[in-house]
Amino acid sequence: MEAGYLQFYPKFGDSDHNIKRIEHFLKNKSFELLVLPELANSGYLFSSADEVKKSSETVPDGKFCNFLKKISRDKHSYIVSGLCERDGDDFYNSSVLVFPGGEIKTYRKIQLFYEEKNWFKPGNLPLNVQEINPGDEKVKIGMMVCFDWIFPEVARTLALKGAQIICHPANLVMPYCQDAMVTRALENHVFTITANRIGKEVNGGKELHFTGMSEIVNPKGKILSKSREQTEECIITQIDPKESLDKFINQKNDLFADRREEFYFK
Repeated sequence: MEAGYLQFYPKFGDSDHNIKRIEHFLKNKSFELLVLPELANSGYLFSSADEVKKSSETVPDGKFCNFLKKISRDKHSYIVSGLCERDGDDFYNSSVLVFPGGEIKTYRKIQLFYEEKNWFKPGNLPLNVQEINPGDEKVKIGMMVCFDWIFPEVARTLALKGAQIICHPANLVMPYCQDAMVTRALENHVFTITANRIGKEVNGGKELHFTGMSEIVNPKGKILSKSREQTEECIITQIDPKESLDKFINQKNDLFADRREEFYFK
């Protein structure tokens, strides 16, 4: 299966520009599953509710969603992307999974980071796993967004629900998430695809630097692909999702069968 990510520099508040940049990188690319960064339509560093409103769109019929549907249809591929979502008077830091037939599934980030809490509602949708059908395969994928990474329960829940690949749109600013995703992949024996952004944003007297280093990790914690900190690129890697079905560490230890839930804090 051809799976990968696009690491790029979204322009704040300019969805048209971001669409053109994504088109540029994907024009000559072939893939079956692609992950884009968090808030890929809008940029990240909001300073007012009005900025959030202007940068947001509804799912599934907003401009950015329609663009993703066209790419997915034309390339007969599946795309996961973060976006700034509007639902009535509420706003969410969301991720969408776009199917080649035009269907869209949505996940809303449940663990909001720092000042995201000023602008977004916490996610109100369950952690679900979706089946995609690249070629003749049936593959189950789950979505999480950026800061969800620091809560191991998120990846574990997706894995327990059958996810073989965890798609992780991100706008990472702390230096150690990428290392932690190796553990998320290893402790659940799943593939993880983290699509981070690059560059810096300055707005409202504040400044953020994003760490890049998007990566694909296999179920044994091996990094299959990793980008540099400040390089825009689309990386596609051949993976075998069936590897994630094997939860054995050795002949006697199964990651999931050995869980002792009666001893865990709830």
